[in-house]
Parts: sequence; C-alpha cells; structure tokens
Amino acid sequence: MKISQKRAFISGLKSTNLSNKEILFLKKYKPWGIILFERNIKSLDQTKKLVQSIKKIFKDQNYPILIDEEGGRVNRLKKIIDTKLHSSKFFGDMYEKDKKKSLLYYKIYIDQISYLLNNLGININTVPVLDIAREKTSKVIGDRSFSKNKKIVNIFGNFTIDQFHKNNIATVIKHIPGHGLGKVDSHYKLPIVKNSNQYLLKNDFLTFKNKNSLFAMTGHLLFKKIDNLNSVTHSQKIIKLIRNKINFKNLIMSDDISMKALPYGIKTNVIKAFTAGCDLVLHCNANLKEMHIVAENSPKLSKFIIKITNKYYKLVSNGESRFN
Repeated sequence: MKISQKRAFISGLKSTNLSNKEILFLKKYKPWGIILFERNIKSLDQTKKLVQSIKKIFKDQNYPILIDEEGGRVNRLKKIIDTKLHSSKFFGDMYEKDKKKSLLYYKIYIDQISYLLNNLGININTVPVLDIAREKTSKVIGDRSFSKNKKIVNIFGNFTIDQFHKNNIATVIKHIPGHGLGKVDSHYKLPIVKNSNQYLLKNDFLTFKNKNSLFAMTGHLLFKKIDNLNSVTHSQKIIKLIRNKINFKNLIMSDDISMKALPYGIKTNVIKAFTAGCDLVLHCNANLKEMHIVAENSPKLSKFIIKITNKYYKLVSNGESRFN
C-alpha cells in the first residue's frame, strides 16, 4: 500500500484479535499506525498473530505498531514480562548513587525490551517520559519521571532515544512541552500551569530541547502565560514554540484525543488538533463510533509526514527505505 493513501491518525483496537468491523475499518480508512494496550496482549504467540494480521492488511512488515512500554506502572506487556520494579524513577534514583552502574543497567533493560518488541513486531515505543517531577506533580506522572533534576531527565532522555534507535525501535518523547507542573490527571481534567514562559524554557521545556526522536506526543495542559485559551494540543502558539524554541522538527502526535482534559467532542478535538499544527492524532479507546469520527476528520498524509515516516522506515528496517 502506498504511504500517501494513509490518513494522519493512530487508532487503538478492542481486544486480542481483530474483529470483522475493525478489519473493514482499517481497510477503508488506512490509519498511519495502530497502538496496542494491555487489553490487546494475552501471550507472546497471540500478540505476534495480532501484529501480523494488522501488517498483512497493509502488506507492510514495518507498518507502525506503537506501545506504551515504560516499565513501572505503565507495563502493557505485563502478561509476558513483569517490569513493575523498573520505573523511570528507579533508574533515575540509581543514577544519583552510581552514574555508570545506572546507565549500564538501563542499557541492559532497554536491550531486553527491544528484543521482545522486535520479536513481537512492535516498532515504536512511546518513551521516554521527559517530564520533570515535582513535589505536587500529579500521580499520573509520578514515578514515570526519571527525576526532579532536569539534568538527569535530559541525560536519560538522550540515552533512551539513542539505545532504542540502536535496536531499530523508534521513540516518542512525551509529554511535550512538559507535564511535570500539572497537578491534576489530564485523563479527567485539564491541568493549568501558571509559570512564566522564561521559567518554562529554562526548566520543563528544556528537557525536550534538541531531542533526536522521530516522534513527540503532546501533553493536554494549559500554559496560562503562553496561551490562556487553548491546551497544548489545540494551541498554534505552543506548537510553534515546540518547533521554534524547543527545536523539535519531526512528527508531533496528540495525546489521546478522547481524554477529558480536552473540552470538546471528538470531532472538534480532532479538527482543532490538526489546525493547531499536530501532524498525527492519537485515539486509544477502540470505540468504533468514535474511531469513524476521528478517521473522517483526519487528512491524508502531507509531504512532511511522508518525509519523516520515511526516516522511521529506514530506522526500523535497518536502513532500508520502504517508500521513495
């Protein structure tokens, strides 16, 4: 299938295998990628079959399959491997005691996760979390952050991207431009940050600066001093800031477009995300009615998306570009 036929959204799936309705949906709307969750993963063999059934539809062995495999609480592969002890904070805390040992352990961890993802056919991991922890950071971030120290977050951010890339796994930095000052869970409510632009550029935004990841995921937050009307995902001002001040030049995807932090219905949330400058929209809950709305309001891929997607194909297929 030609990459230009795809639409600029990523979709979730309901269960451990594709339903007939989902197969029809994928064939008709051709999402840019699919994201898997714990509900989709029962065993090694079952997951491999599910992934292959998706790739078969698109006749593409490197079709983008995403997963949130952070370790710690966010462990979508827990029925296959238990990494609940290996949160980002676990490695960040170890770094403060022994820098060399922590990076060695973390490299071994990434190599093992990458081996499993490659075995399953999953080629994008939505890590690293580059949010800086605070005393009052919402528990939705919590130990998903490497540290309260921005230098440590930055070191682990670069290291994570580099090590996954060496294993032919693409990464998604999140939650750009920084979720650490959010005091509420954006799944349910919009976090409001009142800090100055100057403070944010020197702190929360800094850990995302000049990162080599091909993808970044927005945080659904309102930065009151920058745009007091729109959350990041819906803010042209902040997407421009991400491009120009944080210097992220690759693909920006929204966080889940069905989260309660976004104040509108699915259709408006999707349209406003694209209007603001998001390249891809993410929809996770596998509600087929909502999926149709997302798909019908997602454009075909732009030349820019195709260009960066080609870089992704080169990375995950050991340097071979699938589309020219």
